[in-house]
Amino acid sequence: MKKPAFIVGPQTVQMLQLGHPWVLSDRYTKQWPKGRNGDLIRLADEGGRTLGMALLDPDDRIVARVLEFGPMELDQPWIDAKVQQALDLRQRHIDLADTNAYRLINGEGDFLPGLTVDRYGDYLMVQLFSRSWRPHLSMLVSALQKALQPIGIYEKFRPQQTRKLADKPKQLSKLLWGEPVTGRLSVLENGLTLLVDLEEGLNTGLFGDQRENRRDLMARATGARVLNLFAYTGAFSVAAAVAGATKVTSVDASAQYLDWARENFAANRLNPKRHDFLVGDCRNVLQDLRRQGQTFDIVIMDPPSFSTVGKSRFTTSGGTSDLVTDALPLLESGGLLITSSNHQKVDLADYLKELRRGALAAGSTLRVIANLGQAGDFPYPVTFPEGRYLKYLISVKG
Repeated sequence: MKKPAFIVGPQTVQMLQLGHPWVLSDRYTKQWPKGRNGDLIRLADEGGRTLGMALLDPDDRIVARVLEFGPMELDQPWIDAKVQQALDLRQRHIDLADTNAYRLINGEGDFLPGLTVDRYGDYLMVQLFSRSWRPHLSMLVSALQKALQPIGIYEKFRPQQTRKLADKPKQLSKLLWGEPVTGRLSVLENGLTLLVDLEEGLNTGLFGDQRENRRDLMARATGARVLNLFAYTGAFSVAAAVAGATKVTSVDASAQYLDWARENFAANRLNPKRHDFLVGDCRNVLQDLRRQGQTFDIVIMDPPSFSTVGKSRFTTSGGTSDLVTDALPLLESGGLLITSSNHQKVDLADYLKELRRGALAAGSTLRVIANLGQAGDFPYPVTFPEGRYLKYLISVKG
């Protein structure tokens, strides 16, 4: 029996015809038949022409996510094929040498919108950005078991407003299948040993989308004095130190994260005492370092889209230019300023304006020599510009 039509308006029709996989809530969707989270629905224009099949999430701003622009059944063979397709892409086209921590499924980029799956050694982490996938988790788990034979599979729900979870760091994950992890898990990235936590916290301690950028840093850091702002658990710092940086200074507002960074140093046979770990607001620390007359050959700033540690507050829009202004006096002429943002709503043109404002206020010049993005295991369709979120610019001072 043909499924009843869920009618979308002209603007949505145009977006779907351009290959965009989202249907946003509007006056047309408010007239839809009553449905449940996870229902497979048929999208149609006002003339009844089928536009695609989608997962329903009636209470979300993204009320439906397109799975196919043609007929389909959401069954085990369909999910098995999508998981295998994602795995094939990574095995054929992505450099995962000396790496067992990577993204296996990247939502829309692997034609499974609303969920991601990350591999951490013998464990998998499923993140749900839509409740519409919850009724289908058993099929996903079965597909992942067949494709990868993991020891355990964890699940974490990630609502759009992740800020609400920032003050509730514990027990955000639950074990879906298999054996639990005991404590932090050691994984490999570009030959580096890094520690992740799959059970507690909003994030695991490692952002895999920067893997290829950390590899790039290793080619530049030999013999350099490196300052890493918003160091988090120190993955960039470890990469620089292993590559032969003479000294790495890691700054973060969280003492707990910097303790984790020290553990990452030790896991790579690096003596943390030969490097600096500074707890504090990055702008305040920059001012202290300037008063001390310290200078660096490479300055890295990879802040979160927002930061709510203690009294420290940071937002990408507006905050980046101030950081650049404060950081440039500490950077040697000819040194590298590496700036990064994962803020999806700040595009490259606006981000460059932030760098321009910061450089002009500091009386310096910046020349961009590399414009990079997320690693290849974070693919995005050309029809889904929101999927190209990470901006990673390498600029030379002077």
